[in-house]
Amino acid sequence: MTLTISLPVSQDGATELRPYKLLGLTPATPAKTGRFNRVVYSAAHVVADPLAAGDPWTECTLDWDATIAYRVHLWNLGLGVAEAMDTAQRGTGLDWPTSLQLIKESISAAHGYEGALLASGCGTDHLAADAARSLDDVIGAYETQMSAIEALGGRLILMASRALARIARGPDDYARVYDRLLSAAREPVILHWLGDMFDPALSGYWGSRDIGAAMNVALDVIQRHASRIDGIKISLLDKEREIDMRRRLPANVRMYTGDDFNYAELIAGDAQGYSDALLGIFDSIAPAAAAALTALARGDEAQFHRILAPTVPLSRHIFAAPTRFYKTGVVFMAWLNGFQNHFAMIGGQQSARSITHLAEIFRLADQAALLADPALACSRMKQVLALHGIG
Repeated sequence: MTLTISLPVSQDGATELRPYKLLGLTPATPAKTGRFNRVVYSAAHVVADPLAAGDPWTECTLDWDATIAYRVHLWNLGLGVAEAMDTAQRGTGLDWPTSLQLIKESISAAHGYEGALLASGCGTDHLAADAARSLDDVIGAYETQMSAIEALGGRLILMASRALARIARGPDDYARVYDRLLSAAREPVILHWLGDMFDPALSGYWGSRDIGAAMNVALDVIQRHASRIDGIKISLLDKEREIDMRRRLPANVRMYTGDDFNYAELIAGDAQGYSDALLGIFDSIAPAAAAALTALARGDEAQFHRILAPTVPLSRHIFAAPTRFYKTGVVFMAWLNGFQNHFAMIGGQQSARSITHLAEIFRLADQAALLADPALACSRMKQVLALHGIG
């Protein structure tokens, strides 16, 4: 049965409704026994509790069953989970106490899945950026979260810190903080460099607004502590910068791409190496990602690219400027595909994107064979259209 839906399209400052006929493509199906030759984490979203009585702008209440069920879905596909990261709305609705509970619940759930890969975000977000008075305040905030996560048996992703970005006066301050943290970590950590397109408060991270100079600072830290670092995830949306840094890393330190624009070619790599992955978009394209990675592992790079190529326009749209609002698109995709029964987000972030933006997500998801149940997706798209006065 061919499905058609009327969707808004904006062009030249005007918006009009146009019929869209779904393509009816068959979604990629990952091999159940597939193995990957890349280390892959999906930064997973959280599911809000739509019936919570509190104000969604100021209180964080999760649907724990649905949130953990989505992590199980990712593990069943062979993907790892990067927990309590920015995709989970860390710092934009997800507070530290709820983050720690989320990490605890995920660690507990992972014990039931052999080989489940899980690493958890450790930051300073319980310390308001403008409350930090010294580098010791920042270090202390990091150490509080490090201790709490390690006490649960969790692996650390050292997230970029807004407080550090605000208080640091140059590269030496970053070196001091990271030297202290890496010396104290129980096991190798993943570092996290998030560009200011994802979070404007992180502008000038590593002590310079010049990306090349900042990269040199990060590499110096990594060289000094290579045995304590599993890898670094960078999200600069600049593939040339990532490749340059990747080629300069110590042999034992992984590059985890966080480039939601160019992930396919960066994961495929070149004669001098490749990137592993820690990506927000893998939350939305998980089945296709798993199928593509299985193909890559068996040496079929052409199939890897055939599967992922149509997902790239969707990802670039979801992560379009203002990039920090990408979480709305990620949760919208989960709702369209039936992984949650509502399109509500903590912090009220479901309102961060326009109806035309959401309609384009629907089109691009269909064109990438990422609508698991097209009839359900159409029904849900019509619900959100109706809320915008389109019926």
